[in-house]
Amino acid sequence: MSVAGGLDKAIDRAELVDSNAVQIFTKNQRQWNAKPLTDEQISAFRERVAHSEGIQCVVAHDSYLINLASPKDDLWEKSIAAFRDELERCEALGIPYLVTHPGAHVGSGTEAGMARVVEALDCIHVELPGYAVLTLLETTAGQGTTLGGTFEELGEIRGGLQQPERTGVCLDTCHVFVAGYDIRTPETYAATMAQFDATIGIQHLKALHFNDAKADLGSHLDRHDHIGAGLIGADGFRNVMNDARLAGRPALLETDKDEDLTEDREAIILLRSLVA
Repeated sequence: MSVAGGLDKAIDRAELVDSNAVQIFTKNQRQWNAKPLTDEQISAFRERVAHSEGIQCVVAHDSYLINLASPKDDLWEKSIAAFRDELERCEALGIPYLVTHPGAHVGSGTEAGMARVVEALDCIHVELPGYAVLTLLETTAGQGTTLGGTFEELGEIRGGLQQPERTGVCLDTCHVFVAGYDIRTPETYAATMAQFDATIGIQHLKALHFNDAKADLGSHLDRHDHIGAGLIGADGFRNVMNDARLAGRPALLETDKDEDLTEDREAIILLRSLVA
């Protein structure tokens, strides 16, 4: 949800569509720098969440500019500083999860890229001891040199950390589908989740991004579509909505929004109607 007018306004917008979870950016996602949060902003947000009638979980997403896998030292160090700031903002606001893309190795190789992510997160964790906010590594479409297109890559990153308990995973339905993991039928969904559980552990799946896909299975094209309108289809989301292991996990819509949020409202109604 947009935070135009103040971070707390995102809670108002989420309640308008009868959502009980919301994802926000705590700063402009396409800029490196942002003004520090004021005590007034922090208090207003925390109070609004505490007094919300429906919102049970708030999730943040970090800046799209951050690349913790970069082989270029200047960009890598800039990304570390920016991600540390994102975590500090979440901790101040009381947001439990910060979603991030694992990054892209841009030619250095998958193993080198993953090692850079591990080193970056280890450094940040040492600098920010005792934080409650968890970093959620997002599954990606696996396009180009982007990391996170396979469960194995995410599992290896988490496994290499000195404090893996400070991270989890966010599963994006569109991304896993175009990365080659089929979730459209009960059988293929079960197989995909069994692979996730064996490789990462279902207990580490802390949040989901609910997006249908405009591109086909294994295409590696990251193109979100509205729930039920894409190639995953409503039946694919029926599988996720009825997976009792995921009860209580926040699931966030990342599809395009019209001004009055009609499409979000309709998607939420559709998703809830799929529950057996």
